[in-house]
Amino acid sequence: MTPSFQTMAAIRYGYGLSPLVPPPQSVGAMLGLLAGEDTTAHNYPIMSFTQRAEEEVAMGFLRRARRKNEEGAADSLKIANRAAAKELMRELRVSMIRPIVSQDGFRERLLRFWADHFSVAAKGKGLRFVTTGYIEDAIRPNITGQFSTLLREAVTHPAMLVFLDQVQSIGPNSNVGKKTGRGLNENLAREILELHTLGVGGAYGQTDVREFAELLTGIYYNFRKGFSYRKQAAEPGAETVLGKSYSGNKGRLEDIYAVLDDLAVHPDTARHIAQKLAVHFVADRPDPELVTHVAAAFSASQGDLMATYAALLEHPLAWQSAGEKAKQPFDFLVSSMRALGVRDHMLTDLPFGKSRLYFSAPLQVMGQPWLQPGGPDGWPEPVEDWITPQGLAARIQWALVAAGLWGGDTNPRDFAQTALADAADDELRRLVGFAESRVEGIALVLASPEFNRR
Repeated sequence: MTPSFQTMAAIRYGYGLSPLVPPPQSVGAMLGLLAGEDTTAHNYPIMSFTQRAEEEVAMGFLRRARRKNEEGAADSLKIANRAAAKELMRELRVSMIRPIVSQDGFRERLLRFWADHFSVAAKGKGLRFVTTGYIEDAIRPNITGQFSTLLREAVTHPAMLVFLDQVQSIGPNSNVGKKTGRGLNENLAREILELHTLGVGGAYGQTDVREFAELLTGIYYNFRKGFSYRKQAAEPGAETVLGKSYSGNKGRLEDIYAVLDDLAVHPDTARHIAQKLAVHFVADRPDPELVTHVAAAFSASQGDLMATYAALLEHPLAWQSAGEKAKQPFDFLVSSMRALGVRDHMLTDLPFGKSRLYFSAPLQVMGQPWLQPGGPDGWPEPVEDWITPQGLAARIQWALVAAGLWGGDTNPRDFAQTALADAADDELRRLVGFAESRVEGIALVLASPEFNRR
């Protein structure tokens, strides 16, 4: 049985059904909300990258003071680390509250999609406490505009430059390179071509990677000094990427931006983005017709993301084959709390220890530690990566805890209707009725295949 449009829209393209928020009624309504003001971010703010970077600088001074055995430095560093960890946990809670309460579920899902597409892992290199700010500054404001803008903001953001070691890349023939003997780091150039734009198998080769890496030299970021372009570290001369020479503004950022703008509208980029959107939202192996349709809209609009989303949502294939995707752990936790009717005040001031117990620790056990993908390619999409014995056991355990915490006096059969509507089959409704307790009945719904797929 194919669920209704409202059920499919809420589950496949949002964070599920809620007793507090009505489901989308049409594609037009979904796109209208997305095109409007981002009120959720305004109502539930997250600290900017600049603010968190300032804190990272202060902590750096404390680390150096501790290494010098300066009086009180060790205690001050502990206090600063504790405060930063509490803020990071608060931002995890806010990142969950937003999709739990939002009427604009598609925006929240797109945010996580693009944050994964432009993955930065919040570990090492000073990135632990600043990655949420990167998502807030570079990703969230740009998911409804041109892909070229999103691409530029993401890949030249300080967090990406640090994560992919671009700050270590020096032109071999630059003044700095000749003096120090240091050379290129191709990480950023390769990932832009392979992951962010053209895709694996796209129209580029190793020569393009190297020339693009040479063009990128000079871009620099330091937590204390900020973003800069160091001409003395930039590889001199023109560079050729995909057969086009970039030299008109050599020594300035405009050449780099020109390459990014050209990559953003390349036909291979259109196909790559369309494929990823279809895989993420519809099926691990989407119908090629759907991918072709979305890619055509991307190309025709020169990478206009709203036009691209409209093409996805307006195609009949985007509303078929319900349940082919597995909810990733973050989605599972959020959609569970949304179905349970959790309100913002129930999470806002949750203590650090309970936040870790209810959220960050379960995400770790389920295989998706908060903001820590395994690499720049982000989290895997296939069902088999998420529906595993260990992962299922963790989901069942969390479902029991959630039902006890937020289930109240809800009747399990009523909850099955609230959480799944016409996506709940008769067998699940029957089994829920046989549950030995209210908590077990609610947990059975949350742990069911119907709820864990979308």
